[in-house]
Formats: sequence, structure tokens, C-alpha cells
Amino acid sequence: MAVLLVDIGNTRIKWARLDGGRLGSARAAIHSIWRSGDYARRLFGAPRPLERLLVASVAGSRVDRMLAAAARAAGVPARFVTVPRRAAGVTVGYLEPWRLGVDRFVAAVGAHHLFKGVATCVVGVGTAMTIDLITAAGRHRGGVIIPAPGLMVDTLLSSTHGIRRRARGGASGAVGLFARSTRAAIVQGSRYAAAATIDRAVEEASALLGRRPLVVLTGGEAPAVRTLLRSHCVGVPDLVLRGLAVLSQAPQPPRRR
Repeated sequence: MAVLLVDIGNTRIKWARLDGGRLGSARAAIHSIWRSGDYARRLFGAPRPLERLLVASVAGSRVDRMLAAAARAAGVPARFVTVPRRAAGVTVGYLEPWRLGVDRFVAAVGAHHLFKGVATCVVGVGTAMTIDLITAAGRHRGGVIIPAPGLMVDTLLSSTHGIRRRARGGASGAVGLFARSTRAAIVQGSRYAAAATIDRAVEEASALLGRRPLVVLTGGEAPAVRTLLRSHCVGVPDLVLRGLAVLSQAPQPPRRR
């Protein structure tokens, strides 16, 4: 039977079936208005049986409880990944591993297995933007967290008066970094800031490792940043799901909730 893999972020949920070691097509949605019935219908409505559910969630206890309730109603055992010191070839570099976001850990596992023998900067661009450095041997050397471009824009619009007023309506004027409207200046500035942080992280990582890491991009806002990067990069939209697929076959299963 298949395993259902679920990646729940602050805004979006992605899910896919792992059947016979093969990862199926991913589906995605915004989950902010979902209730237990929505999880039951969208995730467990298919007639094909499931062996279990494996989840990487940073959405909080309320969302986790609704998903767990839907899984129980469907008769599917649910397991929520927690961050260990080491698993699936990745050793977490945080002083206290549990403080590393589970999505970042699972993405690191996915990148380490997709790009074997290659050092990577794993970049998740969602509500927040995270960068984690993983050596070729799977050692996590630490990470960076900043607001993602969308959150930068929202913060400026909600925390200022003059900028917010001038950003309403008007032509976009978005050509390169130097925009010709306030709205475009905010949007372009946020994207360039994110791209510049990634490029700086690559430079820092290169000095640390003696080689340039591969940038592995994932997350809903990744495409807007990718075109601005000077560093070599690849996009893997379902990176967390790929990491969950690896963990589903790891010797030690995640802790049951």
C-alpha cells in the first residue's frame, strides 16, 4: 500500500502518494480556511488504500490536530516528523536540533539524496526565506532566516503610511532594480534583497568549504527570486516531499503523535 506524504507550511499544503518507492504527482492548495472535513475530503477521499501518513508541518498545533483527526477518521496511522540529531545521512548542526524547522530538515534530506556528493545551499522561499548549508557528507553547517519577498512587501505596506498610500494603483514600472513606481520599488527591492542574501550565503559557504555549493531552490516564491540569482541554482518545487520519501524508508520512524 502507499504512503501519503504531506508538507504543511505557514500558507500552503502539498501532498503526494509514495507507491512502490515511486513519488506521485504533487498537489497543492492554500490551507488557511480548511477544517478537518477538508483534510478528510482532499487527502483521504481517494478509494485507493493508504498504509500510513507522514507529515512535515510548521503550521502549528491547531492545523496538526485537524489533520490528525482526519487521518484517524480515515483509519490511517499518522506520523509527524520531528528533527533528530541525525537521520537519513544528514547531521543537524544546530546546538539544539529541535529548534531547526522540520521543513528545513526534511528539505536538507531531500537535497542531500538528490545531489549526492555535492555541497548544497538549500533555500526555501515561502512566508519566510531560509538558507541551510549542507556539506557533501551531509553535515548541516547552520542556516539563515529572513522574511521572504512577499512578507517584506506586506510588512512595508502594513507598517508605513506614505509608502502604503503611494503604492496603491498606478503603473507597475518594474524594469530591473530601479523601479519607476512605489509598488514596483517595493516588490523589486524585496526580490533583489532575497537574491543578494542567497548570493552572499554562497560566497560565505565557498570560503567555509573551499568549494562553491549548489543552490537548491524550493517554495512558492522561489521562481521570482531565481531569475535574479548570480549563483548556479536548480529548482526543486517538491523538495520537502522528496525528503519525506527518503525518511519514509529510514530505519527509525518519526515520533507518533
